[in-house]
Amino acid sequence: MHYVYILESKSVPGHFYIGYKENLRERVRKHQADVSTHAAKFRPWTLKTYIACDAKQTAINFERYLKSGSGRVFCKRHFA
Repeated sequence: MHYVYILESKSVPGHFYIGYKENLRERVRKHQADVSTHAAKFRPWTLKTYIACDAKQTAINFERYLKSGSGRVFCKRHFA
């Protein structure tokens, strides 16, 4: 499976991180473990939601949409 996920910062409520990965548990663990400089500034993270896709390209396209302006509005309206 391919996962598109949305994390919300506990330290800065309303700050979201959108990503894609095949191994969701491992990726969330890395966000919590200070691997990414950007993600480390907003730790700890809460997994808000994730969407599982069979096809890799579908997941990548959905992640791109969520990172667009209209996609971020969609996220705040439906996942916040």
